[in-house]
Amino acid sequence: MNSPLGESRRILKIDDAHMVIFDDFRNVKLNEKVDLIFADPPFGIGFKGNLQTYHRTPDALSYVEVPQEEYPDFIRSLAKWSYDALKDSGSMWLLSGWNNLRHVLEAVEEAGFTQLNHVIWKYQFGVFTRRRFTTSHYHLLLLVKDLSDYTFNKPEHYAEDVWYIKRPYQHGVKTAGNELPDELVERCIKTSSNPGDLVVDPVLGSGTTMKACLKLNRRCIGIEINPALEERIKTKLGLDLFLKNSPT
Repeated sequence: MNSPLGESRRILKIDDAHMVIFDDFRNVKLNEKVDLIFADPPFGIGFKGNLQTYHRTPDALSYVEVPQEEYPDFIRSLAKWSYDALKDSGSMWLLSGWNNLRHVLEAVEEAGFTQLNHVIWKYQFGVFTRRRFTTSHYHLLLLVKDLSDYTFNKPEHYAEDVWYIKRPYQHGVKTAGNELPDELVERCIKTSSNPGDLVVDPVLGSGTTMKACLKLNRRCIGIEINPALEERIKTKLGLDLFLKNSPT
């Protein structure tokens, strides 16, 4: 990876083609244009991670939330940053819950994106509710800059826009809130990029995007504002074992 950063940052370098920058994405400028951006940003709903969900013992690492009143500006910043970072032929997967979906849709249109698909991820169950329906889905927006020039590797002959993928629950493991299934992230990356392409996740979280890119032979830059997640990222990528077994 040839000097992807406009200035030096605190970096967890995995190899020459994969790195994590611990900073707010709004402070990071890339010198290389990006093929694909994958982003699962904070919910902006006062989310507290996995703490005491389903009567479990607290097992979530600290989660950096965006206050509700700041969410419209935050998501506009994310959409514009992503649009500017992408190649003209680039694509973006942007994930959202239903609560702030209207702000997300407004932000991507304002940034200049065209919505290619609005995929629904249906997971197996949500948090129990008494006076409203239980939420058990996510919105996955597939966005492009140019409708005549983008990557789309159709995953199967009759590829539908509702995906049934189980959400992983790892009892007793300190996770980064609601971590996405590997299967879901891999599906997005395989669909919208090719081997050797540069994928950027500006809100990396626990490192699932980086894990998928390592597996699928994509270059990757992850940007994460929360330094408390460094150990979780290392664990997920197997770096803790690698470092532990490396000769000093």
